[in-house]
Order: sequence, then structure tokens, then C-alpha cells
Amino acid sequence: MSGAGGTTAARQATGAGDIPVDTPRVPAREAAESELSKPMYHENDPNILQRGLNHFWDWVAGVFDAAAGAAPGGPAGLAVLALILIGLAAALWWRLGIPQRSSRAPDALFESDGPRSAAQHRAAADAHAAALRWTEAVQERMRAIVRSLEERALLGPRPGRTADEAATEAGRALPAHAARLRSAARDFDDVTYGGRTAGQPTYLALRALDTELDEAKPVLPGASRGAAG
Repeated sequence: MSGAGGTTAARQATGAGDIPVDTPRVPAREAAESELSKPMYHENDPNILQRGLNHFWDWVAGVFDAAAGAAPGGPAGLAVLALILIGLAAALWWRLGIPQRSSRAPDALFESDGPRSAAQHRAAADAHAAALRWTEAVQERMRAIVRSLEERALLGPRPGRTADEAATEAGRALPAHAARLRSAARDFDDVTYGGRTAGQPTYLALRALDTELDEAKPVLPGASRGAAG
């Protein structure tokens, strides 16, 4: 009895001594994170901007490394390709020059391909009309009207002038035709910028107006006041 009991007790003692003492993992990790989060451990850490720049330059370096690996000749081949691209860019800059912004308004009456006379615009309008291209015919006839007024010094030449502006200015010198000039300007804007298609009646009305304006005499400033006095 005593021998068996002693053996059992010894086994229990031995078994109890063999069980390791484990520290719980979660509390240990939380304690380590809490310790490492103290400001004293992060005094020399880079700020957000510096970290962002570091990531960016790492990405750029990766791109160049990949390009160097794909380019014939490795890094030397990549350098040659870069020099070729720079040379092409310089050649285009020298050939084309500095891009210039156009002074032409989005709804300007005349195109930017150089001045044309009223006779040239009329000839172009007649050619479009003969081919039943009424939209183009209306555009050229309106340009002929305005150019003719400029040639007669009833309108001062002004780049970028719109059809509405030309009609308003011309209506002061030719008040009897002011309403029809405004109507012609609206027709021009509708077919040029409004997406509408002109027809033969619109073109014939502009051609008749062009003929009448060519023979109309302007009202000089102050003429009505002089007649009244």
C-alpha cells in the first residue's frame, strides 16, 4: 500500500513539475506595443511628408530598375534612350517654337487663315451655293457683308469680332438695316455654333441684304441733330 501510494505520489509530483509555466501571449504583445509607442522611441522618425517622399523615390527607383532591365544594354542603353528622347524634344521645340495662344475668340466671325476681301468671300459663298452647301454659303456671305463694311470704313477692322458685334456696330451707321443685320448675325451663329443646317431661303436673304448694303448710304454721326437744328 505504502509502496504503491508512494509511487503514485511521485508520479504526480513528477508530472506536476514537468508542466511548463506559459505567459499569455496577448497581454505580452499588448505590453510590448504599449512600451514601443512611447514618444522616446519615435523622436527621430521621419514625418508624413518625408515618408511619402521616401515611398515615391523608392517607386521611381523601381521603375528605372525595371526599365534598365528591359532596355537593350541595361543602364547604359537606358541612358542612350533618354538622350535620344531629349534630343527629339529639343528638335521639336526648335522646329515648332513656343506655342502661341490664338487671339481669335471662340465665336469670332472670321477664320484665322489670313484676311480675305469681300469679293473673295462672295465668290466662295457663290461656289458653296452652286454646290447646294447652304450652311457654308451663309457663313461666307455673312463674312462678305462684314468685310465689305470694313472696306467702306463703316466698320473698323478688328480681329476677333463676332457676328453680333459687327451687326450692332453696323446698325448704328445703317439704322434702316439694323434689324436685318441682327437677324443675319443670328443665322450665322445658329449654323456655325448652334449646330443647325442652313437652307436656300436663308442664303438668299443674306445675299439680298449684301446687295442692299453695298448701295446703302450711312447715316453720319450728328446728321440728324444738324437737320433738326
